[in-house]
Amino acid sequence: MRGLRDCQVRSVWGLSIGSPMLGCMKMTPLAILLALTVLCPAAKAATVSSPDGAITVNVELLDEGRPAYDVLYKGQVVLESSPLGLDTSWGNFSEGLTDAGAETSSVDEQYTLPHGKVRDVHYRANELTARFAKGEGKVLEVVFRVSDRDVAFSYRLFADGQQRVTINREASGFDLPDGSRAWMTPQVPWGEGFMKSKPSYEEDYTLGVPVGTASPSGLGFTFPALFQTASGVWVLVSETGVSGRYAGSRLSDATDDGLFHIAFPEPGENAGIGEATVVAPLPVMTPWRTITIGDSLAPVVESTVATDLVRPLYEPSIEYRPGKATWSWLLWQDPSMNLEDQRTFIELAATLGYEYILVDAMWDVNIGRETLAEMVRWAGSKGVEVLLWYNSNGMWNDAPQTPRNLMDAAPARQNEMAWLQSIGVKGIKVDFFGGDKQVTMQLYEDILTDANRFGLFVVFHGCTLPRGWERMYPNFFSSEAITASENLIFSQGFADRESLNSTLFPFVRNTVAPMDYGPVLLNKRFWKDPDNGNIRRTTDTFQLATAVLYQSPVQHFGITPNNLDEQPPYVIDFLKKVPTVWDEIRYLDGKPGEFVVLARRSGSLWYVAATHSGKDKREIELRLPWLAGREATAYLDRPDRSVGLETFSVDSSGSLKLVMESEGGAVLVIEQ
Repeated sequence: MRGLRDCQVRSVWGLSIGSPMLGCMKMTPLAILLALTVLCPAAKAATVSSPDGAITVNVELLDEGRPAYDVLYKGQVVLESSPLGLDTSWGNFSEGLTDAGAETSSVDEQYTLPHGKVRDVHYRANELTARFAKGEGKVLEVVFRVSDRDVAFSYRLFADGQQRVTINREASGFDLPDGSRAWMTPQVPWGEGFMKSKPSYEEDYTLGVPVGTASPSGLGFTFPALFQTASGVWVLVSETGVSGRYAGSRLSDATDDGLFHIAFPEPGENAGIGEATVVAPLPVMTPWRTITIGDSLAPVVESTVATDLVRPLYEPSIEYRPGKATWSWLLWQDPSMNLEDQRTFIELAATLGYEYILVDAMWDVNIGRETLAEMVRWAGSKGVEVLLWYNSNGMWNDAPQTPRNLMDAAPARQNEMAWLQSIGVKGIKVDFFGGDKQVTMQLYEDILTDANRFGLFVVFHGCTLPRGWERMYPNFFSSEAITASENLIFSQGFADRESLNSTLFPFVRNTVAPMDYGPVLLNKRFWKDPDNGNIRRTTDTFQLATAVLYQSPVQHFGITPNNLDEQPPYVIDFLKKVPTVWDEIRYLDGKPGEFVVLARRSGSLWYVAATHSGKDKREIELRLPWLAGREATAYLDRPDRSVGLETFSVDSSGSLKLVMESEGGAVLVIEQ
């Protein structure tokens, strides 16, 4: 690497360093850094490329000592020169820096995701550590990792005599080339939404708007954000590795020339509780900013960068079991929180062979704790386990739903979780969080950590984007952080956009983390009463496809008891057998806002799912060469918008055609 190549230095943090001038001696990390600054003054730029050479990152120090980077893909600029750095309580590390050298290494790791969109991951990347000094005894490291489809960077800070630091802002930026377009959701201020429960990552997506288009609030956009350059390269920007030691961030509004900055939470978030800055002990390493790149959407859909860069923070206390759940609240709403209706949905889960029932808000008032404990035992006798809903707070919104004030403080939370464990509850759904401040991220972490002690898995709603959490926290299962299926009940306008959203979520939100959407609603109207409620525009096969398109290790399906009689046996059989965890995912075709085709593998079975948003029929030609000659079971649209069943063999070239009705879908099940 330029700047270090001639110095022939190799270092291991905190152990030893060897060089022609230093020999080999025990040194602290900061002493090593200062020695490198003196001995090995780097050139003005450092470069690192992906193992296949397609992606290149250049890091340099601009005038006035400002660090910056750019990203090229196959020789094309996908990020123009973009700023780096941190503004902290003991110095602004985005300017006035001097070059302190750089070094490269390689990363080769294999790991397993028991509840993810893939199971076995082999992560290979090249790493560049670029160092910048400010005054005496203060060093900023920028660590870049570049794999064959992803770029990621993070910061490390070192300072003599310092034990902690306040990070006021990040200078980090992403400068998209002119002519780029964006698919992303705007940030909203705290206090909007139901009972002042936003921000909660539940806004509509922009649809390929020019980069530079301002968000409605002026507060920028939430992660992840999808872009396409004028030359056709896809770029997904997000972050991962956020724990209780940092805040969640977002993208600012872009400047006219396409430069987004990292933005910290607004002071008003979390009802003003907690600081909008970050306070961390040294040594500090920030979360990773991630950039996924490709000619097609395949790298975006198939990327595992969110988990590649993190590590488990604790061991699971038990083996957590993924599965499918019935959920009365989605279509039967608040009146269904009673013992009779919950027993009905337990029977439904037992009939379908589902592992769980989710009992939603107000169970403590409408059912009562003693009766609920009896119900949990009765459900267990049917082979069905119970998940329970909780309000996250008392202090940061006005949502009145109970149970309240049991998840926000450790003594109450631990007492409640001990009770849940004692009666046999297996998981909790915690709702109505308050933003992305560090104090809120610490609450997420505390809930997860305590839940693991008591053998409970966790699903979050009204919440932030999970950032690598399915690997960091082994009992984390899923988060909403999307305009989920409950909005079908609340708004005909949202119901009218259901097919459109199906062509966006798999390419943006669901690429980086599990998404608790609540799929498969087969009622013609979104209500218990078949003559009332919003009208469903999509076909029945479309609904089946969402069970495959939307990934979450626990799927809270919108199935109701009447569906057992209304649907043919082969549809019910599909709903019984469709997996919720997968071994592999492949992007096959699609365009955000128009259509999507994905393939997921569980064991030897491939599930190919497609939907589209058009008002006319759509024909899609697919190539599945690895499944050539195999027999396919096909769930296809009929003209009356019901599900038809066909079987056929994929031809010798792996080619086939799918025809979907307006706002329709298709599912193929093929054994490899």
